[in-house]
Amino acid sequence: MRQLLGVIVDRGSKYAVSGGPVCNRDDVDAFLKDLKKDKKFAKATHNTWAVLLEDGVPLKGDDGEAGAGMVILRMLERENLRGHIIVVTRWYGGKHLGGDRFRHVQDCVRAYLADMGGLPA
Repeated sequence: MRQLLGVIVDRGSKYAVSGGPVCNRDDVDAFLKDLKKDKKFAKATHNTWAVLLEDGVPLKGDDGEAGAGMVILRMLERENLRGHIIVVTRWYGGKHLGGDRFRHVQDCVRAYLADMGGLPA
């Protein structure tokens, strides 16, 4: 599992991004369960995620952050990154971020891909 912590801090909300290889829905569930073994991630406000499976099947989860899974999925599709889950974690800081939350999700995914050697940050 690859993790980048403290990627973004905005109005008290903190963001991290995690990811790793997965082959099917069972792997996705196992990855999320493993991530949440860390109490900090289990108590996060949102763990939004997406993956394009090797056969092109898209899976996503918003975890209460409506639309965030689709943002991640679209970025994976653009990069044609298959068989790799990306999870953006947010700890809510008490102030609503409005549309900025989607920009933050994109920035987290960009940072992750750059760390993998993909997109420039």
